[in-house]
Amino acid sequence: MNINNRGLRTVIASVAIQLCLGTAYVWSVFQTGVANSIFKGDNAKASLAFSLLLAMLSVGGVIGGKLAVKYSPKIVIIAGGIILSFGFFLASLVNENIAWLLWVSYGVLGGIGMGFTYTTTIACAQKWYPNKKGLITGVIVSSLGLGGVIFTPIIERLIKLFGGQGAGEPGTFMVLSVIFLVVCTAGGFFIQNPPAEILTLTSDDSKKPVKKDYTPSQMFKEPSFYIAFTTLMFACMGGLMMMGFAKPIAVAKGLVETATIGVLLISVFNSAGRLVWGIISDKLGRENTIIVLLIGTAVTSLLVNMANGYWIFVLIGAIGFFYGGYLSNFALLTADLFGPKYMSANYGFVLLGFSVGAIVSSQIAGYYKNIAANDIGLMFPAFVIAAAFAVTGVFLMLLLKKIKSRQNV
Repeated sequence: MNINNRGLRTVIASVAIQLCLGTAYVWSVFQTGVANSIFKGDNAKASLAFSLLLAMLSVGGVIGGKLAVKYSPKIVIIAGGIILSFGFFLASLVNENIAWLLWVSYGVLGGIGMGFTYTTTIACAQKWYPNKKGLITGVIVSSLGLGGVIFTPIIERLIKLFGGQGAGEPGTFMVLSVIFLVVCTAGGFFIQNPPAEILTLTSDDSKKPVKKDYTPSQMFKEPSFYIAFTTLMFACMGGLMMMGFAKPIAVAKGLVETATIGVLLISVFNSAGRLVWGIISDKLGRENTIIVLLIGTAVTSLLVNMANGYWIFVLIGAIGFFYGGYLSNFALLTADLFGPKYMSANYGFVLLGFSVGAIVSSQIAGYYKNIAANDIGLMFPAFVIAAAFAVTGVFLMLLLKKIKSRQNV
């Protein structure tokens, strides 16, 4: 098989796997049923499962990234699929007497399994197409967002099939467990690293050698790592708050019959944002693109309280569109700053910022949702906090640009 076919095969397999990982972004479909049936109506405790999954995704990315460098992407991805599948299988056994098991199964194991596959597929696909990193990264990570679109109606139907909200979630977790096992295992066999001659190319000029490849320990000595880490932590909060509570917010806005549309919209625009902003960043630059995304996040977060009726769906879509851009651009920024060779491990460490943001944002949003009950206006302070963090991120990106100009990175 020639090099082009092997690269295309890797991308297609990565897309299939990322589609499955998109189930991470439909948590709001589970939120109310899980909160009521397992956590006695406590939204903050229920959403902790979601935030733990996202947090442990980063931990899994670090571990899986290191293993991928030492062994092979195939082994790491198959192992990740098995861990992810086992986590969702255990989640199907949870009840209110062992509520903590949902945090361990769906949250910890599910997140680690996703992390193994998430960063490894991105890093591997980037290596095959070094002169089209923005496009390829956008395609791969947009598949994760698209997975949310595909799985939302499937999950809704499965929950109804297994007994409805508050009763159908365990059976749904079991079905997802089987899907993850089959797709990740099969897909893993088609993913491999490119030959050495491709790794020597750069995204800007295929005839120039790549800049220095930083190992994780070398990366830790660079101020740019801590800026990227912190900015991602601040940037993701608005999007994560909306992803975890899109359906409850739509219900509280009086859109009970059509509330699931909010979940679909944030998944659609999350997916589109990953692809579109990845392509844009090839022209505009990573830092400039991230600054635009941060400003967009700040503005839309402040508009949540003002949106009524179907306008809330417009706002949900906009927040998802900006959020999606972060997941492609921070992967690209990591590769630009620290090179492609150790990308899977390095990006895993950058994603730890996302982990912190996921935990903090879910607890802030859950706290204010508990206060708000059905008066969603009382949840508004959570989005004000998210907007403030996004504005802080703008200044951090400007600082990174200044550091890069001095170092000529």
